[in-house]
Amino acid sequence: MHPEVAKLVDAGRIPKAVGERLSQLAPGNFCIHKSFGAGKVKDWDLPAKRLVIDFENSTNQEMDLQFAIKKTEWVPADDFRAKKIEELEELRERSKSDPVELIVHLLQSHGGSMTGDALEKELCGAVIPEAGFKKWWDSARKALRESRKAVVPQKRTEAIILRDASQSPAEALLADFEAARDIKGMIKALEAIASDISAFDQDPEALKRLLGDIDEGAKKAARVQLGQAMQLVAARDEVIGSSKTLELDSAAVRLADLLQTAEPVKLAEEASGLPSARQRAVYDAFPEAFGDAWVDKMVHVFDRVGARGVTEIARILSDRGALPALVEHLCSAIARRDLGADALIWVCRERDGAAAEVFTSDVGAAILNLLENDHLSDGPRKTNRLQSLLGDDKTLLADLVKAMDPNEARNFARRMLDCPVFGDLEKKSLMARVIKARPETGELVSGGGQRREEALLVSWESLEKKKAELDELVRVRIPQNTKDISIARSYGDLRENFEYKSAKDLQRYLGHRKNELERDIGRARGTDFKGADASAVNIGTIVTLHDSNGTPGEITVLGAWDSDPEKKLVSYLSEVGKALVGRKPGETVEVRDPLTEELRTHTIQDIRPYNP
Repeated sequence: MHPEVAKLVDAGRIPKAVGERLSQLAPGNFCIHKSFGAGKVKDWDLPAKRLVIDFENSTNQEMDLQFAIKKTEWVPADDFRAKKIEELEELRERSKSDPVELIVHLLQSHGGSMTGDALEKELCGAVIPEAGFKKWWDSARKALRESRKAVVPQKRTEAIILRDASQSPAEALLADFEAARDIKGMIKALEAIASDISAFDQDPEALKRLLGDIDEGAKKAARVQLGQAMQLVAARDEVIGSSKTLELDSAAVRLADLLQTAEPVKLAEEASGLPSARQRAVYDAFPEAFGDAWVDKMVHVFDRVGARGVTEIARILSDRGALPALVEHLCSAIARRDLGADALIWVCRERDGAAAEVFTSDVGAAILNLLENDHLSDGPRKTNRLQSLLGDDKTLLADLVKAMDPNEARNFARRMLDCPVFGDLEKKSLMARVIKARPETGELVSGGGQRREEALLVSWESLEKKKAELDELVRVRIPQNTKDISIARSYGDLRENFEYKSAKDLQRYLGHRKNELERDIGRARGTDFKGADASAVNIGTIVTLHDSNGTPGEITVLGAWDSDPEKKLVSYLSEVGKALVGRKPGETVEVRDPLTEELRTHTIQDIRPYNP
C-alpha cells in the first residue's frame, strides 16, 4: 500500500479495501480506461481528490479520483499495454526480431486469448506501421502456428488462444479436441491436427485414442445433424490420410454408411452446406454407398446441392465415364421445366463442353420460366445469380437464339420483353444482343427500342398484399437494415466483417424489391373478375379440359399475381395462361400441368366465368 494512503487507512478515514484500490492509482502505476486506453499515473492530489494520467493518445488528462477508481482498471508494469507507454521502441524492435514472443506477451496480457481483430487494433499503427501490418501479420501468424504456442484460427473474428506451456505440441492439439463442446469444435480441432500431423511423430498412440471418440460423435450426430456428421468423418479421414501410422478400424463409421441412411432430399440439403473439399469427399463415397445404383442416385441430387455441388458432381461423373446419364437427366428436366437455377447456370457455362448436348432452344424457355416463377413467389429471390449470368455472359443470349428456328426466336424475344423480372434498361441491353444474333426479332421493338409497359390486371386481394409489402419495406425493413449496417460497420475491418457484408447484401435486395413493387403497383389495375367474356378463354374464366385419355380437369385463369398451382389457379402471364388465353371450346392446346410441370395435350371442353 502506498505510504500516503496507509496513513489515511491507519487514521480510519478510508477502509483498507479502498486504500488498496487507491494505491493502484499512485503516481508511476499503470491503468486502462475504456475510452482512453492504457495510461500511466503522472501525479495526484489526495486532499483535492484529483489525479493526472498520461494516456496513449491524451497526455495530462485530469480526472476526479472517485471517477478514476470506478472507470479505470489497474495493470501491472509488465503488462503489454503498460510496455506500450514505457517501452514502445523496445516493442517495435521485438516485432521485428521475435514476433512470436511479442504476440505471446500480448495474449498473456489479455487473459490468454483475443481475436485477430482485437490484436490488430492493439498493434497496428502504434507498434507496427499501418502500411506494413498485413504483410507482418501474415508472416507472424505463420510463425505462431509453427511454434505451436497458440491455437490460430482461420477467421479474424475467432479467438487466438495461448496454449499451456507445459504441454507438448501433440498434447496441446489433443487437448483442443477433447475440450471441444460440439461437433463444429471437434471438426476444427481435427483440421488443426491434420495440418500439423508431424507433431505426433513421437507420439502416434495419442492419435489412435481419438478415433473412438470421433466414431461415437459421428453416430450421435448422424441422427439430427447429418451434415455435421459427414464433416466430422471426412475430417477424420483427412487425419488418417495425413498419418503414416493410423488405419481405420473395420467397424468404424464411414461416409458411405452415413449416405445410406439419408433420404435423397435430406442428403442433398446437408451436402450443399459443406465446404468444397468435404463435398468432394461425400460425392466420392457414392459408389461405395450405393453400388451399381450410384450414378442414378448422384444424378437425382444434382439439382439440389448448390453451385459448388453441381460442379463437383459433374466432374466425378465425367471422370468415371458416367456423364451420358447426367445429360439424359438434364434434357428430361429441362423439357419438364423442372431444373433449378444452379443446374441451369452450369449448363450455360458448360455449353461448349460437358453440357453441349443439353444446350438446346428449351434452355432459354426454362430460364425465363424459372425467373418468372421466382419473381411471382414470396420471399427472397433464388434466381439472382441466373439473372446476372444473362447480363454478364456477353455471348449467352446469342448462343441461345442461334439454336432456335425463326418462330422460336421471336417467341423467346417476345417473352423476354414481357418478363416482369427485367428493368427497362436491362431489357434494352438484352434485346440488343438478341437482335444482333437474330435480326428478324427486331420487328418486336419499335420507337428506338422503347416499349410501353402494359397494365397488369390483378385481383384486389393481391394488390393489397403488394401494397402492404411495400409499406412494410419502407416503414420497417429498410430503416432497420440501415441501423444494422451502422452497427455492423462499428465492428471494424469491413474486408472480413460478415455482419456488414450480410447487411449490405440485404440492402441491395430490399432496394431492388422496393423498385419492383413500386413499378408493379404503378402498372396494376385491380379487378374482381366479374363479367368476364367466356366465349373464349379470358382473364377471369374457368377452363374445363380433357387430356388425351379423356380425363377431365379445370384451370382458372386469373390476374398477374394470382397463381396458386395447388388450387389450379394460373396467372394470365404464366406460360400456361398465355397458352390458353384466346382459345375456344373444341380447340386442342399443349399446356404444362401447374403442379408437375409435365407437358400434356388437352382439348378445351367448356369455359365459364369465374365467380369469386
